[in-house]
Amino acid sequence: MHSKQLVGATAVILFLTLLLAAACAGPAAPEPENVVGATAVPPTRGDIVVDLPDLGAAPEFQNDVWLNSDGPVTLAEQRGKVVLLEFWTFGCINCQRTIPFVQEWQAQYEGDDFTVISIHYPEFAYEREIDNVQDALARYDITYPVAIDNDRHTWRAYNQRYWPTTYLIDKNGRIRYQHIGEFSRGSDQEAVAAIEALMAELDPVD
Repeated sequence: MHSKQLVGATAVILFLTLLLAAACAGPAAPEPENVVGATAVPPTRGDIVVDLPDLGAAPEFQNDVWLNSDGPVTLAEQRGKVVLLEFWTFGCINCQRTIPFVQEWQAQYEGDDFTVISIHYPEFAYEREIDNVQDALARYDITYPVAIDNDRHTWRAYNQRYWPTTYLIDKNGRIRYQHIGEFSRGSDQEAVAAIEALMAELDPVD
């Protein structure tokens, strides 16, 4: 091949190679955006809004024997306070796991606007013995009033079926919240929100 022809052929091949390279490469990839952290930041959780319907007037307690109290406690005496009412029995593991939550709320809120009252209704025969209940109160360091409901008068008045069950009764003596079963860290925040919302309500008008 003539030298001029060789130079021309080489130039054509080089031009075609550049065209092919340009077609295969495609547009340059965009620079990645500046991403902070490996995962998205979760949104900030707002205040918990809890539904507090009026579930009716709370029945009066019907118990003559009380522990951690100088005498029988009545619901009428609690007017103007939010009452946390707990039904339990000391042999129930779910009840045992609920005690620390109730004690925590007692320590945090007990006063003119809040109180804790407990109704002990036994499931088994040994739980009917008052000495055994007293031992349990000492063992778990329970200081709030506890009614002995061996004849299930108050249990029946509240149409109770489960241990533990926790009620919140407002300053006017109306049931506004019910929780069946034990609490856990996280799920207890609904109860906390309910306590604080009811405490913030206006005092009853005499």
